[in-house]
Amino acid sequence: MKFTDGNWLVREGYQIHFPRVVYDYRVEDKSLTLFTPCKYINHRGDTLDGPLLTIKLSAPLEDVIRVQAWHYQGEKPKYPNYTVADQEKALNIDDTNESLIFSSGGLKLTVNKEHFQFVFENAAGLLTVSDQKGLAWIEGPEETTYMRGQHKLTVGEHLYGLGERFTPFVKNGQSVEIWNEDGGTSSEQSYKNVPFYLSSKGYGIFVNHPEKVSFELGSELVSRSQFSVPGEKLDYYLINGPTPKEVVSRYTALTGRPALPPAWSFGLWLSTSFTTNYNEETVTHFVDGMADRGIPLSVFHFDCFWMEGFEWTNFIWDRNNFPDPEGMLTRLKEKDLKICVWINPYIAQKSPLFDEAHENGYLIKKPNGDTWQWDRWQAGMGIVDFTNPEAVKWFQDHLRKLIEMGVDSFKTDFGERIPTDVVYYDGSTPEKMHNYYAHLYNQVVFDLLKEVKGEEEAVVFARSATAGGQQFPVHWGGDCDSTYEAMAESLRGGLSLTTSGFGYWSHDIGGFENTASPDVFKRWTAFGLLSSHSRFHGSSSYRVPWNFDDEAVDVARHFTKLKNSLMPYLYRQAVENNKTGVPVMRSMILEFPEDPLCETLDRQYMLGDDILVSPIFNEEGIGSFYLPKGKWTHLLTGETIDGGTWIKEKYDYFSLPLFVRENTVLPVGNSDQKPVYDYADSVTLKLYQIAEGANLKTPVVDYTGKLANEFTIAKKGDTITVLAAHSDKSYRIELVGIDAIQSVSAGEVVHQNGNIIIEVPAQTDTFTISL
Repeated sequence: MKFTDGNWLVREGYQIHFPRVVYDYRVEDKSLTLFTPCKYINHRGDTLDGPLLTIKLSAPLEDVIRVQAWHYQGEKPKYPNYTVADQEKALNIDDTNESLIFSSGGLKLTVNKEHFQFVFENAAGLLTVSDQKGLAWIEGPEETTYMRGQHKLTVGEHLYGLGERFTPFVKNGQSVEIWNEDGGTSSEQSYKNVPFYLSSKGYGIFVNHPEKVSFELGSELVSRSQFSVPGEKLDYYLINGPTPKEVVSRYTALTGRPALPPAWSFGLWLSTSFTTNYNEETVTHFVDGMADRGIPLSVFHFDCFWMEGFEWTNFIWDRNNFPDPEGMLTRLKEKDLKICVWINPYIAQKSPLFDEAHENGYLIKKPNGDTWQWDRWQAGMGIVDFTNPEAVKWFQDHLRKLIEMGVDSFKTDFGERIPTDVVYYDGSTPEKMHNYYAHLYNQVVFDLLKEVKGEEEAVVFARSATAGGQQFPVHWGGDCDSTYEAMAESLRGGLSLTTSGFGYWSHDIGGFENTASPDVFKRWTAFGLLSSHSRFHGSSSYRVPWNFDDEAVDVARHFTKLKNSLMPYLYRQAVENNKTGVPVMRSMILEFPEDPLCETLDRQYMLGDDILVSPIFNEEGIGSFYLPKGKWTHLLTGETIDGGTWIKEKYDYFSLPLFVRENTVLPVGNSDQKPVYDYADSVTLKLYQIAEGANLKTPVVDYTGKLANEFTIAKKGDTITVLAAHSDKSYRIELVGIDAIQSVSAGEVVHQNGNIIIEVPAQTDTFTISL
């Protein structure tokens, strides 16, 4: 929200009060409280009349400083609030005549007592400053009040994040409202709003308010980032890196680490699409059609019309189209498929469940006690009140029956259009519940899946979220058009989301609205199957590849098999995400913060630590991409390119810019037919440009995430040594870009595609290669 009129004036109707001095302070065991009047105190009379801000500083985790500021502290508690880890580290404070210096790990905050100001620094130097006008209490029209935080931006500093945003990836110059809305992917609205941003300088700011937070990022004042909330309190965290990965890792330590999705969820998902006509015969035709064409399928998804129209949600199969749902699910599962069905948290008036939900108080109410209803989406629908424990149990019991029938996962659609003129069972503040509702909704479903199927099997396919929602993967990008422009905006949204702490992201391959041209569909297929999760889905037309052209079938087969073969690498990245919070699919700035050319890139990304992906967004098939410094090898062709340069090349539909960075040991599996298999059995370790003196550890996990083997690869002179932690299984070594060697200590040498491949037998603890 903007409060000023240019650089000098305040907007009409507003009055801004900001602290001038630290008049007094109180050091407690784990916090420092400052008392800061909004005027200079020259004599005792100045202590009368006028506001004073109370500011509490604490360190919930190392390298994190929490700033809480109040004008009035007498407000009754409002909830819900984000669940944030708070270990409250003991304070380290230095007190001088001019300053208070507060440290948390490598993060230092200097408070100027005489002319109020916050200066945040780390070992590398200055991070940001909140100057005397930065923290403020603001009076607005009609007795409205606001609290504002403001930080200086340095020259060339870029900001990212704030959830899944389809506007430009770099957020400088944007005004952003943290308010979940169902606006598609072509506007400034977002399904997933997260009040956290990351700075290219190596810090992040998380504003701990689930209600609407207004951000002005170099927009109201071009050299300031600003955030404001209605009311009398502001609560935010400044998080040190110094690297962007470390910032995201510490942010997810605060708000929750993503669960580890089951390995099968990384395979290809196929949907019925939304408004298409379908029954068991249609579904079987699609599933068998994929198998007949050699396209490995992992999950089949039933979209909305598995239930009768006008009755969403009723959790009841439409018996006209699915007369034997139990038998159908059994038959599909015999084809080695997992099953996902669409749900939402709304109960239509025609649903057989509406009367029960209304009478028992399971739906959100109006202030007068009536059930809140409207006609948008489903006629007369109400919204399940997940603050009511009985409503939660009731909702989960209906899902439980579907799980017992054979359903493995739920697409948790909607959850954004949540009204504020309502009353909740537990007395929650409606403005705080608007964004937080998505969190409760997905948690209710995810927790049930954990309970019934086990923690290792729980996964949802969610659209709405807010801070902390990364704990319930996975999320997809919502309703996009079927164009290159929509494909690019989708990627921007995904990169913003993963930069905001979400580990996984998917999108509707080929676009949701309308129907893509065969050209767009094939390019989007490559992009989709090189994302963390992959789903064919649309609105009014089927998204089976043969509906586009024969080549689309071949492209789908090619990239699905490629992704399945990369599962030893991808699932290891997922395990790391579960431990550290660093996303599997990540922006270039996260991986290469030292390279200024990576700061603005939003049409390419890293898939894990070592693979760079740059989708193609044009009919000419031109890939336009940037490779950071070092040697890069194309994963499919073996072509090696020196980085530090922009490149434009033409690619057919079976390729795209897909490069592996130097000094990488890439584990590739022995199967391309499914995402779940023994990743350690006959794994191929592909060695890319291993540097002299390298000593690389390459873990191989199994499909439950447990460590199955670990290889140590060292290079000294002309010798490469491979040490296997467990030698009970054979493996392969592939020397990429090397077509001749001197000798090996064991195994069989095979020449293939210009590379050397060595079959290493089981029971080989140590293996050497002489180049």
